Amino acid sequence: MVVYEENVRKAVIKGSLPRDFFLRFNNVFISLDTTQDLSLFDIKKLKSSEKRTYYRVRKGKYRAIFYMKESNYFVISIAKREEVYDKWE
Repeated sequence: MVVYEENVRKAVIKGSLPRDFFLRFNNVFISLDTTQDLSLFDIKKLKSSEKRTYYRVRKGKYRAIFYMKESNYFVISIAKREEVYDKWE
């Protein structure tokens, strides 16, 4: 299952995240949820803490930051490359 945090949903509604990029990322996460294969896309492991490991997936100028828990994908941020890491940290 794919879970989007509230800030991602609000960005789509407000228009700060173009709907077509959201749909591209949504298709990526649906594919990941179906196949459980991280090697299908440009996914990079970012940073780990004791609780979870974060990943990023890249599509053009945009990046999505997510983590996995019990075969669920939790998307915490989708934004342009120069913005996503500032929002996330």
